[in-house]
Amino acid sequence: MRIGELARRTGVSERSLRYYEQEGLLSAQRTPGGHREYAEAAVARVQRIQELYAAGLCSSKISKLLPCMRDSDGGPAETADEFLVSELTVERARIDRMIEDLQRSRSLLDTVIDSAAAPRQEKQQETGPAPQSGLRPAAWQ
Repeated sequence: MRIGELARRTGVSERSLRYYEQEGLLSAQRTPGGHREYAEAAVARVQRIQELYAAGLCSSKISKLLPCMRDSDGGPAETADEFLVSELTVERARIDRMIEDLQRSRSLLDTVIDSAAAPRQEKQQETGPAPQSGLRPAAWQ
C-alpha cells in the first residue's frame, strides 16, 4: 500500500510515517518510480508505534523495544529477552511517577477550585441564584 493509504488507515500523517522510516521504526519498499510501498503488516506496526509514543516513550527507546514485540498484539516476540523486561520496568516506573505528579497537580487544582468557588457560593446564598439569562452579574465578571 502507498503512504497515503497507510496514513488514512492508521490516522497518522504522511510526515510522521516518513519520520518513522527515517528513525528505523518502519520500513517500506520502493517502487521503480521511487514511491514508498508498505506491506499490510505496516498498519499494526504503526499502531504499535503510536501506542508506545502515547505511553511516553521516545523514538530511540521505541526502536530498541520494537524488535522484542509482536506487532499483531504487542506481546513479546520470540526474540524478547531480559532487555525488554528491564526497559519496560523502567518505563513503567517513569509513568508511575508521572501519574503521582498529575494526581498531586489535580489535588492542588481541586483545592484552588474549592477556594474560588466558596465565596461565590456564599454570595449566591445571600443574593439568590444567578440569573438564567446567561448574563453574569457585574461581581462575577
